[in-house]
Amino acid sequence: MATSAPTDRRSRDRLSRERVLRAAIAHADAHGLEALSMRTLAEALEVAPMALYRHVADKEDLIDAMVDAVFAEIGVPAGGGDWRTSMRRRAIAVRDALARHRWAIGLMESRRHPGPASLRHHDAVIGRLRAAGFSMALTAHAYSLLDAYIYGFALTKLNLPFESAEEVADVATEMLAPFAANEYPNLVEFITDHAMQAGFDHGGEFEYGLDLLLDGLDRVRAAG
Repeated sequence: MATSAPTDRRSRDRLSRERVLRAAIAHADAHGLEALSMRTLAEALEVAPMALYRHVADKEDLIDAMVDAVFAEIGVPAGGGDWRTSMRRRAIAVRDALARHRWAIGLMESRRHPGPASLRHHDAVIGRLRAAGFSMALTAHAYSLLDAYIYGFALTKLNLPFESAEEVADVATEMLAPFAANEYPNLVEFITDHAMQAGFDHGGEFEYGLDLLLDGLDRVRAAG
């Protein structure tokens, strides 16, 4: 006991909000948010749980900060140039951040106490659309549509039961095994002639759909 107290004290002294946050994000990335608690985080940092409360008020404060850190990774859309290019890059950056931090998909727009990175991000997106000539009403439509597409795609990809074309074949065989061969001909054609072909990547559909959405928004913007 006499030797452990100084060690624990030094660990507490080295703690900072940033260090706590990094450890929490790493734990959630590896095990999911449901596996994160103040106790498991304290164990990962090798400190007593009470030491964490010098840096975060509670778990909700911790999650707020974790979500804000994801927004900080995404950054803000660049000003100037073509709005469409800016929004496209922003959408891809959000998708990539959610792929790194899958636990964040359902939390990005849910926090009642968003941090500065989140607020800067939202303010910049609105400002970029407004500067491109979007009315406030159309800005709201565009923001809603883009986020619904980005988060919806990320959630779908997260829950797909396959990663590659090879895995598609295994999943399809199991899925269709109880049915007659000609019972779902369109689905079979899609799986065999498209999804099972070399190079198929469901994630590649993201940018195709994003471009369609941006094209549509540009037409509405141009029409006033």
